[in-house]
Amino acid sequence: MDTKNNTIVGMLNLRKEIKDNLLNYIGHIGYSIAPSKRRQGLGTIMLQLALIEVKNLGLDRVLVTCTDDNIASAGVIENNGGVLENKCVDPGDQKLTRRYWIEL
Repeated sequence: MDTKNNTIVGMLNLRKEIKDNLLNYIGHIGYSIAPSKRRQGLGTIMLQLALIEVKNLGLDRVLVTCTDDNIASAGVIENNGGVLENKCVDPGDQKLTRRYWIEL
């Protein structure tokens, strides 16, 4: 939240358990940054904070995904220790999805 302008700059979703479709295409952590706030390091900070939180929930590794063409998000995940496991086509939108695991 940008308290100066009273606007939301990003959102974050944490999932303690993932199964089925979430395991293949969504993951434990999802995040989004407002277009006007991108390329300022906020995604990296948000993911760092999320990793602390999921570790406090008792997880020792998490899955984080992004579409293959989202180079900025792939960089955020890799900067936070993400190791690419594979890429697969999401049947929902037919986009290629990168699947990263992060050890905590």
